[in-house]
Amino acid sequence: MMREGAPKRIFLVGFSYTGKSEVGWEVARRLRWEFVDTDTEIEALAGKSVPDIFSQDGEGRFREIERQVITGIGQRDKVVIATGGGAVLDPQNREAMSKGGVVVCLEARPQTIYRRLQSDAQRQKDAVVRPLLRGPDPLGRIEKLKEWRQPYYAMADWTVHTDALSQEEVVEEVLNGWRYSLRRFSSGEEASIFPPVSSRRYEADAPYCDPVGASFVVRTSSQTYPVYAGWGILKELGNFFKQARLGECAVIISDDVVFSHHGKTAVQTLKNAGISVFSFVVPQGEKSKTLEAASQIYDWLVEHRVERGCAIVALGGGMVGDLAGFVAATFLRGLPFVQAPTSLLAMVDAAIGGKVAVNHPKGKNLVGAFYQPSLVVMDVETLTTLPPRELTSGWAEVIKHAMILDPGLFAILEENSDALTHLERGIATEVVQRSAALKAKVVEEDEKETTGRRTILNYGHTIAHGLETATDYADLLHGEAVAIGMMGATMISQRMGLIPREVVEAQRRLLEKFGLPTSRPAANIEAVSRAIELDKKVKSKAVRWVLLKAVGETTIRSDVPQEIVRDTLLALTR
Repeated sequence: MMREGAPKRIFLVGFSYTGKSEVGWEVARRLRWEFVDTDTEIEALAGKSVPDIFSQDGEGRFREIERQVITGIGQRDKVVIATGGGAVLDPQNREAMSKGGVVVCLEARPQTIYRRLQSDAQRQKDAVVRPLLRGPDPLGRIEKLKEWRQPYYAMADWTVHTDALSQEEVVEEVLNGWRYSLRRFSSGEEASIFPPVSSRRYEADAPYCDPVGASFVVRTSSQTYPVYAGWGILKELGNFFKQARLGECAVIISDDVVFSHHGKTAVQTLKNAGISVFSFVVPQGEKSKTLEAASQIYDWLVEHRVERGCAIVALGGGMVGDLAGFVAATFLRGLPFVQAPTSLLAMVDAAIGGKVAVNHPKGKNLVGAFYQPSLVVMDVETLTTLPPRELTSGWAEVIKHAMILDPGLFAILEENSDALTHLERGIATEVVQRSAALKAKVVEEDEKETTGRRTILNYGHTIAHGLETATDYADLLHGEAVAIGMMGATMISQRMGLIPREVVEAQRRLLEKFGLPTSRPAANIEAVSRAIELDKKVKSKAVRWVLLKAVGETTIRSDVPQEIVRDTLLALTR
């Protein structure tokens, strides 16, 4: 017999895969109460699935319906409610749950959640459970998302740690929590158990959930943004733009070649989403990445009365992304910025990380900033319009990521080189997603190059920049120079006793499979050596070399003898 004044509702909160639905159903059965899953109620009210609500109507609409559902359920009696993992982030939801019943949190360690998620994915092969598994570090993604939500989970009436408990034991603990919490209600106390936290960062910044369809989400101290990578998704740019709530105005900055291929699609998709669109097109090539070009864009923006809040969309390769990003970072003290890269190099490198800049007569990228985008949309199909040499050059950065971070990616590249060089849809999309996510993980760990972690991305670049400078950037594409630089880095690694010869040759074979050069005959090694000594990676007059200890493991060394460097350059230039 239930005491007078006892709570007649139990709200189950907690992260995904803590068992809320299964446990809630059994608790309701034991109490002879009704069981409600809020996602099911939301879908019934909206007339569409949760993923469709997110993709078609946006996260704001989902939150609105969820709030309506939880408020409505809070009026029913004798009901057990399993809520979505992010429901506690909404203040109205917290108020309704706290005043309307007992709030029980089901807890689990990130490792337990990851294991359950993997098991369910393998058992059901259900695409719904896979977004959290995307990218090279799904456990890390779970840890970060859970960390943001933890202050709210911790404020429940009762918490059950489910890691080592059977379902039956979890059910018993939930019922114990319900019985224990009777005192709060029987004493007449109905104040919220969730105190105001407006002074904390969680209220405004906590990620509700990863955007539906996003390949991964980049989370840095200055910005959190989704990255969409897929085949033929440029035509969805308008929907992604709208879902990210970037306003009702967009300025596309592109170069003349890219815009001739993809400008019409980009403009139309934004217009279809109800967004006003303007376009500014520059000549293709590094000659457009200057302060003068940026100034011309500023003048054009002023003439068109572009106001703060209008987003800058970079449609093109790395040059366009750098120029457009620089403009976005500086005009009106900062405009929202969208990256829509159309080159392989930009997709896996330049578009991720927030480095934006223009060139100065004294050097490349000397005037710039760290300015993260708000959205990245990578249409892998756009790579089919690249000149063959430029596409080949881009694979160097993918191979670089495999060499320094991911032996699994190295194996994929070895086994699928022919399919990848021919841009077969499935494998090409998978590899671009994986490589870009690797770059994102390093950026998250060292956004502004303050800890040294981001230095590993310079693998192969010390010699590459020396070659580029010595040839006045006129002879080699960047990826070609990086490929040669990577060979030099492995040769130095071997000479330093860090890796066996087999690793050097494995990298050489992979580069050659993708049609990349592994040497540069007749290069002026004196000029290359001078350029290396002046390179930006020099610290305290010592060159910092990113070397390999194994595929997927690096070390930073400043003690490489000049004799080894010279011998390596000679071997690369024969």
